[in-house]
Amino acid sequence: MYIPTTTVTALLLALPGLVYSQTPPGFTPSTTSRLEVTYGTKSITTPGTSFTKAETSKAPTIGTTTPLPQNGTYLYFLIDVDVPANFQNPSAGARRTNLHALIAGYKPSATADANGTYPLTSSSTGPITYTGPAPPAENPPHPHKYVSLLFAQPEGAKIERAQVGQTFGFDIVAFVKKTGLSEPVAGNWLEVVG
Repeated sequence: MYIPTTTVTALLLALPGLVYSQTPPGFTPSTTSRLEVTYGTKSITTPGTSFTKAETSKAPTIGTTTPLPQNGTYLYFLIDVDVPANFQNPSAGARRTNLHALIAGYKPSATADANGTYPLTSSSTGPITYTGPAPPAENPPHPHKYVSLLFAQPEGAKIERAQVGQTFGFDIVAFVKKTGLSEPVAGNWLEVVG
């Protein structure tokens, strides 16, 4: 009997106590803590859920299912890990990253919403303003993986645009090291096809 991979994945993810990565295979830094990410009324139900460009055109709401320290401040990143190195011939060469958002100043709520999520909110729009996923059309289609990461913002640290450098080819591992960030607090990812 054939059982679709998506069905098997959904069943495995539903098992209590099962720990799995919230970032794509091979992505560093990884985390097993889930970041709740919702675009409009559609949430990332399982890591790698497919979305359209239109669904992701506006910044998502984010939160966690466990409360975070109320005195903490957090950074949100959105990174495309599948940008073609050659837009004329996307299948030629390695893929690179593009930083779509780096929003500072997220604060956690002490109260869960109706879905049991503790929302995080920020009045900031930067240092890298959210730009929705817009992968180019490729033949054959190549889904782009967009990774959402939440980091604790070091107390008193001001994260500025100049620290980021280029958004194309953004190296999250080098950025974490340079700015003294610890491991990600939570993460998740989705796919969008051009």
